[in-house]
Amino acid sequence: MSWYLIAVAALLARPVAAQSGDPGYRVGVVSESGDVVTWLKPVNSGLTVDRIVPIGIMPTDIDGPHNIAVSPDGGNYYITVAHGTPFGSLWKLAASGDSLLGRAQVELFPTTISLTPDGQFAFVANSDFHGDHPRVNVVSVVHTPTMNKITDIPACNMPHGVKVNRAGTRIYVSCMHSDEILQLDAGTFRVARRARTGEGHFQTATGPSHHGPAAPLVGGVARECSPTFVSVSPDDSRLYVACNYGNSLQVWDEATLTLIKEVPVGKGAYNAEPSPDGKLILVTNKKEQSVSLVDAVKLTEVARIRTSKKIVHGIAYSPDGRLAYVSSESIGADPGAVDVIDLDRRRLTGTIAIPGQPTGITVALSPSTKAGR
Repeated sequence: MSWYLIAVAALLARPVAAQSGDPGYRVGVVSESGDVVTWLKPVNSGLTVDRIVPIGIMPTDIDGPHNIAVSPDGGNYYITVAHGTPFGSLWKLAASGDSLLGRAQVELFPTTISLTPDGQFAFVANSDFHGDHPRVNVVSVVHTPTMNKITDIPACNMPHGVKVNRAGTRIYVSCMHSDEILQLDAGTFRVARRARTGEGHFQTATGPSHHGPAAPLVGGVARECSPTFVSVSPDDSRLYVACNYGNSLQVWDEATLTLIKEVPVGKGAYNAEPSPDGKLILVTNKKEQSVSLVDAVKLTEVARIRTSKKIVHGIAYSPDGRLAYVSSESIGADPGAVDVIDLDRRRLTGTIAIPGQPTGITVALSPSTKAGR
């Protein structure tokens, strides 16, 4: 831990121009090999460090925090921790004071988290990057008030992205190695439907020997997609799927689970998130050092913005939707970063170096802002 704090002091302890008032929110990013979450304060067109919170329990090894999500009421935040004995875990921390409120053991290498709108359940994709494949990995369901794991849902080969819709009725999962997306039912915690995103890596067929009673498989496109992430439009009508091998954004009809269009973006599409107003979809291009901006109505790429670092990862938005915050991973001793993108001007306006392999990123309202709402 000390090496990370020294690196932060060297890279980030610099004067910042004064700004009147508090922006009312913070940007949180986890560092996978630094075992911390760094909370950043927006200042003018950039960011400065607000506080650093240690994560992990193994003194001689890396715990590997990977993703972060804030509860709907803003009172807590959750972090997936990849390594453990024998499995990874989901951590719950208080937004005010950052105290640890609970931990739940999940499965092998948990990656993304999505919470139901009432904040009662967390769905965690267990990607199992280092286990034997092909195999069926699970999505863990955690009851957040007690931090008890309710069940593990047998899902697919390497589930990576998971997203609950705004209505809280359905959960979508992107499966990298079985090249499919799943629809889970929130009432039964079962797989309701499957759809192929591509033909590549489709070793885990949807028959009974792999998944129990087979859910209907619909949709489908040719060639390999390897979907790393899935998100839902603000009105719940569409799904956005990032194809890491296909270098594209797939747009799906949520009601029928059929493909509407595949939009070419940059190389190594990794995360995809719609803007709060639903007008844009941002896609991080992990193999191209860029972010693609896709028009959500025309379904065309309207801009591609170069990032400050090469291995682009996650996306979060300011509460007013004017800014996007993009994390990029480290390469060796070279730190990663969080970039600030002005969506109206469609340009990079600020960046801050973040050591220790920054990955998952989120935005949380500050306590004074929540109290005023």
